[in-house]
Parts: sequence; structure tokens; C-alpha cells
Amino acid sequence: MKTKLTFLLLYFCCCSLFAQMNVERWKVFEVTLNGPTKGNPFKDVKLSGTFSNGIESVTVPGFYDGNGVYKIRFMPAKEGKWNYITASNAGKLNKRNGRFVCIPARKDNHGFVAVKDTFNFAYADGTPYYPFGTTCYAWVHQGDSLAEVTLKTLSKGYFNKMRMCIFPKSYDWNINEPQLYPFEGKALKDWNYTRLNPAFFRNIEKRIEQLDNLGIQADLIVFHPYDRWGFSQLDRVTEDMYIDYIIARFAAYKNVWWSMANEYDFMKAKKMSDWDYYISQFAAKDKFHHMIGIHNGNVFYDHTNPLITHASIQNEDTYHARDLRLKYKKPIVYDECRYEGNIPWAWGNLTAQTMVMKFWRGVTNGGYVGHGETYVTEDPLMLPGNSKDVLWWSKGGVLKGESPARIKFLKDIIETAPTNMAPINIFSWMPFSAIGLAHKYYLCYLNDAQPRSIVINLPEHESYSVELIDTWNMIITPQSKAVSGHCMIELPQKPYMAVRLIRQ
Repeated sequence: MKTKLTFLLLYFCCCSLFAQMNVERWKVFEVTLNGPTKGNPFKDVKLSGTFSNGIESVTVPGFYDGNGVYKIRFMPAKEGKWNYITASNAGKLNKRNGRFVCIPARKDNHGFVAVKDTFNFAYADGTPYYPFGTTCYAWVHQGDSLAEVTLKTLSKGYFNKMRMCIFPKSYDWNINEPQLYPFEGKALKDWNYTRLNPAFFRNIEKRIEQLDNLGIQADLIVFHPYDRWGFSQLDRVTEDMYIDYIIARFAAYKNVWWSMANEYDFMKAKKMSDWDYYISQFAAKDKFHHMIGIHNGNVFYDHTNPLITHASIQNEDTYHARDLRLKYKKPIVYDECRYEGNIPWAWGNLTAQTMVMKFWRGVTNGGYVGHGETYVTEDPLMLPGNSKDVLWWSKGGVLKGESPARIKFLKDIIETAPTNMAPINIFSWMPFSAIGLAHKYYLCYLNDAQPRSIVINLPEHESYSVELIDTWNMIITPQSKAVSGHCMIELPQKPYMAVRLIRQ
């Protein structure tokens, strides 16, 4: 009996060890080591790990996680056996080695997102990715209770990207203190900028993981101007320590994007050369090559910078996506086009109908569009500092608007359409827009117009089925008569209509 029990214990221990030595493709493999605590480990200890599968080697930085614990994170992109060895100026951390096996990805794991065919995105396994994002700037700083409500809302599948700040935010309807701060010290400004607070960053990576479990990209905003703690005016030495740390901690998560700033041009203490420097740091040090963008206030950044992967735009005229594609030769993402809501500020009081129209106009002009919501339910005219409301755009919670379901309706249409669609001219002169794949598929949007009919120019000798799409009521109505060549399509004289044409 004793021999059998010993065998079972050894069996389960071996199984547990074996399980720890396997990691799914594009997931995080983590090396955890115990090391020195004396002095300042954030400054004094250097640590990296080199991972090799016999064909390629990748060296990534490690980081201090507090209490004498050091970690190195790696995202394997290829299946098979991997070996690693550490390098450090601390003897206990140097030349530690091990191995693991990268196993195939599960069905819902498509890997990281990258640019595909100049204007589009795709996951690492080739699956197309169409960003339909939203903004919740400070949701990670509100605690578990509200965060769980936010995640439950996101689980409904409206969005697949979330813009979120790393540093806490101070602004209207966001005056509460965060539960954690990025540096050791005391609020509001008595910080020790030589020592980071691992618990703060541990909380953010927990949210990154939770978003990944929902299939949502975490668009991490590195800097922003809405600050009462001094985090928007760090010196270069502190900025470098912070940038190196978040790359070491977060870059191995496949759903991470880097956004250099929210409204970079509103941070008056920084020069354009500073932003060029930050971009170069992420491009050089992130060995997993995640998306890099920078979001504007009034002044567009020069998105022709080759280190920028996509153009992150704040502007309400989403139909200009067609022009910006030609200008920047990159994917165009309108991360902010104003918000659906009822607050007194003009940027946050769009009707749901207008928000949905901005999405359709952006998409049918070859771009992508992001959502935001700013509903005050207590009293729209209440002073922001006194309101107890939780606005989605800032803290998350529950969506109150009517646009998310209609945005998901469009998302579903695009995700089932052919890949590599582009703006296409099928109207003679009317101010409508269309994307498509020539000789195969066309999706046309008629804005808020209410025409009796439209005249379009299709290829001769090709027959197309016609579907009328009521984008607001989310109804698709197939038409009995196919069309071809120069033709007229009758319409129900309703606003926000679209027409889908599929070659028979």
C-alpha cells in the first residue's frame, strides 16, 4: 500500500512538472527566480533571458516583481522544444537554464495582431482582424467589483479592442483616487521615482489577461495629460525605467498594443523629439513587435514614421479614412470620433444614430472606427466633480447607449465579408461610400439620406444579388431581382440604409 501511494505521489508530481513545461503557442511562458533584495533591485539588477529553439534565438528583458522575486516572460511563436538561459549581474540570477515545449494553439487562440497587406490587420495565424474598439480610460484603476461588471459587459462581444491608460487619470467624472499607484511613496506627489510599485503593474496585467480571455486587444496608453500626481512630467531617466519595465512585464501578452499617448499634443512639456524617442524605444525593445500608435488631440502626428504601425486618429470626420489611407499608406483607425452620450461637453453628446453612422462611414471608406460612451444618468447638467455616475468612457461598468448592438451588427457583417476589401467607386456622383472586392462583393452606405433609389455601376455581364440593410433596426432584406451593369436599386426611403451586392 505504501509503495502504491509513493508511486501515485511521484506520478502526480511528474504530471504537474510536465504540465508546467508546456506552453501554448503565443501564450506566456514565465521564468520565476529568487534574487537579491538589497539596494534598489529596479536600478541595480540587470536580468535577461535568451530563448532558442535551435533555429532562432530571442533575448528578452526580465523584471523585478517585488519581495525578492524576478521574472522573465516569453511568447513562443513556433511549436516545438525551446531552451533558455539567463544573464544577470546578480550571481543568483545568472546562467539559470531550463526548457519547455511549445504546444499547438487552441482553436480560439490566433496569436498576436500585425499589419496585413498595407491597410489591414491579421492575427499571427493569418485570421483577419478588424478592430472595432471602445475606450475605458481608467477602468483598470477602479477595483475588482466594477472591473468584473465591465468584463461582463464586454463579454457580449460588441468590441474587440479596448483603449486604456496605464497611469491613473484625473478628469471630469474621474476624481476618485486609484487603489494603487505606479511608484512607491505617498499621494499626491511624494513619490520615490527610483522604485516602481509591482502591485500596480500586476493589477494591469491581470486586466490584460482578462481581456485576452474575451478575445479583446488591450491598447495600452503609455502617457496622457490628465494628471494630478505628476506622472505626466517625469524626467527622462524615470521615463526610461518605466518604459523598460512595462515592455518587460507586458510585451509577452499576445493582445497588447502600444499607444504612446492619448492626445499627445496636449502634453505641453514634451517636444516632438520626445515622442519620436518613445516610439523608437518600443520599436527596438519589444521583441514581439506589437502594434505601435500615437493618438492626437488637435494636431495629427506624422504617421508616415516607419516605426508607427497604424494611424491612430482623433477626428469626427471618419469618411476621410479614404484620403488618409492614401496619405499614410497604413491602416487607419479612428480611435476617437466623439462619444455617444449626454454630457455638456460637445465631444461627448452624440446621438446613438450619429455614432453608428460614423462607424459605417469610416468602414465603407476603408478605415476602422472606435466607440466611446459618456452618459450621465443622475443629471446631465450636474457639475462633473459632484456627479457620482460611472461613465463607460472613464470607468467602465454597464453600457447605457444604443450604439453597441448596432456596432456589433456591422462588425458581424465585416467579419463575414471577403478579406482585403478597399474603397471602390460604383456611384456616379452621389456622396455615398462603398468598399468591396471587384467582381465579387460590394457594401454601400447611404449615410442619413433617404433616397427613393440609387444608380450604381456594376461590371457588365456579371449578376449580383441585392440585400437592403437597415443599419439601425439591424434588418437585412434580400431582394428578389438580381442586378448587373448600370442599374437602379429601389429603396424604402429610410435613413441609415446600406446595400450589399454579392456576385451570383
